[in-house]
Amino acid sequence: MTSVQDVNPRVRVIREPTNLQSLAVRLAEEIKQGAKKPFKKVIDVSSGDPHRAGMAPVSFVRQVMAACLFPELLKEQSLPLDVRQRAQSLLGACAGGSVGSYSTTCYGLTPVQESVAKFITRRDGVRSHPEDIILSSGSQKNLSFVLYIMANGEGKTQTGVLTPVPCPHTLPPLLDWSGLKMAPYQLMEERGWAVDLDELHRALKSAREHCEPRAIYISNPGNPTGHVQDRKTIEQVIRFAAAEGLILLAEEVYQDSVFGQDKEFISYKKVLSEMEKKYSETVEMVSFHSLSSMGECGLRGGYMEVINMDPQVKNHLFSMQAISSPPVLSQLTLDVMVDPPTPADLSYQTYTQEILHTQTTLSQNARRASEFLNDLPGMTCRPAMAGVFLYPRLLLPPQMIEEAKMLAVEPDVLYCQMLLEEEGVCLGAGCENGQEDQNYHIRMCVLASPDTLEEVLARLHSFHLRLLSRFP
Repeated sequence: MTSVQDVNPRVRVIREPTNLQSLAVRLAEEIKQGAKKPFKKVIDVSSGDPHRAGMAPVSFVRQVMAACLFPELLKEQSLPLDVRQRAQSLLGACAGGSVGSYSTTCYGLTPVQESVAKFITRRDGVRSHPEDIILSSGSQKNLSFVLYIMANGEGKTQTGVLTPVPCPHTLPPLLDWSGLKMAPYQLMEERGWAVDLDELHRALKSAREHCEPRAIYISNPGNPTGHVQDRKTIEQVIRFAAAEGLILLAEEVYQDSVFGQDKEFISYKKVLSEMEKKYSETVEMVSFHSLSSMGECGLRGGYMEVINMDPQVKNHLFSMQAISSPPVLSQLTLDVMVDPPTPADLSYQTYTQEILHTQTTLSQNARRASEFLNDLPGMTCRPAMAGVFLYPRLLLPPQMIEEAKMLAVEPDVLYCQMLLEEEGVCLGAGCENGQEDQNYHIRMCVLASPDTLEEVLARLHSFHLRLLSRFP
């Protein structure tokens, strides 16, 4: 249970920053029960959950899934023919023609593995093999498999993972749960949160004093920073991993959400495959992707591709996945994500219009929110080039920092708690993303309906100026 203590009339102190969402749920429930608040509803933009923030799902995806769940819809003429054909095909891959059956193999649905491999091949121009694809209930589940088999030792022999700071907010607790040591390397905020080679060497040297680093985790496009790595940077990271004997863990979930001018997503696999054989045939790498990229976070589906991995290790990973094979429905949704309608399909025009609308909304929201945040006193925000988050920096008043120390919470957590209590807006605190220095940040998902975003910004503006007047 969440431990919440009313120490200050303005804020409920939460001992663990990841419980901000729990407080948001509690406040929403109190409103339902008739409690009077300064706001009518709670808006949670702390995580990359666009449907929660008012974005509509993709029609083709939901239509196909509906027909898979209720096959009687296959007779429904109001559904486009290509929707019914796709649903029929997917049901044919299911045992008994039902999503309620177990997967046809303990590793998942073979046709979905094949679809993912074809998607990667089209994307990179480099052949991908179905037997290198591992399906699971989300990228975090896949990552947990990899971390589990890497875990070893204690103290200075404990396995470490070079981890970007800031990093995805789910990563630090996952490393702790897996028994691995987080070895942080700082992303360069003044350079738009870029990866710096000198910093990687510094972090590795420091890490080796208290653990045994065996892997480097990369988030590209950056979560929550929105930074997009160029080919030169990717090559540098690959050479670094090769020289230091590190496994590359490449999280590439937001690869379809690049909107920065002159920016493009290039996968680590593509770059690796085009390098000299001493790299392309030896560097061990695992890349991750998931349904979160299309907003279907709650369906919990994803895949990882293993490259240059020892056959015994790969077999062990498949064996672990077989213990808890992913839900059939999420596998079918993943198939739709990697194999969307083509120009010859009836649903193509609607599908492309909806995807374009999402991309345009994301781009416009990111620009609008970034400009807004930079106009607030005591706040700066690097423009995002991709992903669904903004990660602005807070210059907090010294008095507030002192109050946070007295309340035994991080200052950025205190800021988020006060905002949540006073305005009903839930943001993420930078310490959730691995930051432990005095550079305080907040995390905001901007893939939201424009109306929702405007309400968030208005409430944030009111709170922030009120806060500064409270702590002059």
